[in-house]
Amino acid sequence: MSDRSPTPRRVRRTRRTLVLGAARSGKSAFAEDLAADPGPVRYLATAILDPADLDFAERIARHRDRRPADWTVVESADPTAVLTNEADAAAAGATLIDDIGTWLTARIDALDAWESPRGTVAADTDAFVEAVDTYAHRLVIVSPEVGMGVIPASRSGRLFRDEIGTLNQRLAAICDEAFLIVAGLPVRLK
Repeated sequence: MSDRSPTPRRVRRTRRTLVLGAARSGKSAFAEDLAADPGPVRYLATAILDPADLDFAERIARHRDRRPADWTVVESADPTAVLTNEADAAAAGATLIDDIGTWLTARIDALDAWESPRGTVAADTDAFVEAVDTYAHRLVIVSPEVGMGVIPASRSGRLFRDEIGTLNQRLAAICDEAFLIVAGLPVRLK
């Protein structure tokens, strides 16, 4: 008879999840459910509120109303900085980033790059992908899937579609799991 206790089985928890979907697909609500199970949640809202845009302000208000009161909310247009701040991450539990499309839009705006060649935001997207890849805690990322429709009529629309498509591919490659939300229904991609 051995005096060694059995080695406990390790349960592998998913660390990084990418949630993709179109507008009004239910991707944010699905991601919120994933992040909330179990434990505390740090909600990273990437939207920059423009008080003159009443429609967008209403969308943000609906998201705020839906969130549990005990979640920590960080309103920041810089998810890379938030993810690399380990002091905050350790106490956060799961971190939910909603969403990467608004962050990418803000970066293109900040660089005044809407008429620039593709890849102008590469340094920003590279840093973000690196931060996601090295983040040591539970992470749920929401991003729009915009490449399934018609080709945008404007250059800026095509630029955004191409940049978010490339970024989504890079994120999917490093995430442990990925879902596509269609009509409120999740389809597991990975």
